[in-house]
Amino acid sequence: MGAGHNHGGAPGTASAAHRGRLSAALGIAVVLLLVQVAGAWATGSLALLADAGHVATDATGIAVALAAIHLAARPAAGRRTFGLARVEILAALFNCLLLLGVGGYILVEAVQRLREPADVPGGPTLVIGLVGLALNCLSLALLMRGQKESLNVRGAFLEVLADALGSLAVVASAVVIMVTGWTRADVVASLVIALMIVPRTVKLAREALDVLLEAAPRHVDLDEVRAHILSVDGVEGLHDLHVWTITSGMPVLSVHVVVCRDVLDAVGHERVLHDLQRCLGRHFDVEHCTFQLEPHGHAEHEARLCH
Repeated sequence: MGAGHNHGGAPGTASAAHRGRLSAALGIAVVLLLVQVAGAWATGSLALLADAGHVATDATGIAVALAAIHLAARPAAGRRTFGLARVEILAALFNCLLLLGVGGYILVEAVQRLREPADVPGGPTLVIGLVGLALNCLSLALLMRGQKESLNVRGAFLEVLADALGSLAVVASAVVIMVTGWTRADVVASLVIALMIVPRTVKLAREALDVLLEAAPRHVDLDEVRAHILSVDGVEGLHDLHVWTITSGMPVLSVHVVVCRDVLDAVGHERVLHDLQRCLGRHFDVEHCTFQLEPHGHAEHEARLCH
């Protein structure tokens, strides 16, 4: 009575297509980190130190993202029937923890600097801030497309975006110091950088947790899915509809479909499966579908675990 059907080709992750761009972004982050650490040491700028800490988080996060892509690409085997695809989501969540840690450290350090401001030279800080802004903009251009397709890449993109805004804050503080001599502008810039980290991090963490808790993807309307399944000729009803996400770009659906008894012969069975596949494939971006076709009344005899 049960029937499974798969469509959409071999499962894959959305992040894998952007591995080269992530590698390039990692190289840029490492170069920028070295520049900003040297600049923070030479100038005593907390804003540069904050930006360097954020860049270090960027580099670590992108490295973790690349490692996750490598693991997720391994074929399914043994008890891991979906392979290690969900490692990418764990990597995105790990990036969130890193970002929150960096933000917290900068906030504490900034409060201390407000009491005892350091003498920060505006000129060198401005030059290093502009270099950081240029390199971050290059990384953003590399990751722009991928962040729309993958939570893993989006985590790296949001980190670089926040760091680009941080570099902009460094530039602004350096200009203020050069024009007015108000050295606390450096501390204000570091606070702005820390506060920019939090909202984007919370949003990314919420999306990652939705995947881990197997919530339905935001782009899939379950009422519409039900309506489309019921519109297939020969379908009387459905139950046990589940839609969840293994990792970014890999949504999965399973459902028990109640069909008329007169279509449960070999030809009718295949035709209903084909119609269900075509209907859902045309209207919903679902990587893998499993349908169990059953006659009316069969649900009453199913084991409790099916409900």
